Amino acid sequence: MIRFLAIRLSLLLALVAAPFAARAQDAPAGGTPAVTAEKPAPYDARLLRLSEILGSVHYLRTVCKDKTADSWRQLMQHLLDKEAGNEAQRRARMTAAFNRGYRTFASVYTACTAAAVVADERYRAEGATLASEITARFGN
Repeated sequence: MIRFLAIRLSLLLALVAAPFAARAQDAPAGGTPAVTAEKPAPYDARLLRLSEILGSVHYLRTVCKDKTADSWRQLMQHLLDKEAGNEAQRRARMTAAFNRGYRTFASVYTACTAAAVVADERYRAEGATLASEITARFGN
């Protein structure tokens, strides 16, 4: 069964309906998770890309001083809690993907520009598509 369905609606709404408020101008908390045998889910590659998108959007929203910027990090935490649980390696891969997305844009944008706004819109659209595809193909 796929646990991803638990957050699909909130993630889709956030990705699609979250306009910018301002326009152009790595270890998990709570200690070490228990080690368990990890079986990769068939949608893990897509989930890693979604994690990277969340990191990218989080950075873009932060650099553009959007008041809801932290909600993207919170969505990622919720995704980690639901999808990775106590699977340390899976959690680490998803966290690394989120951080990679964040750092990639941090190395390019130091200020909110028109290009940053366009990138945000495109990444949110890709994220919404990924979330829909994952749940349509692998959901119950």
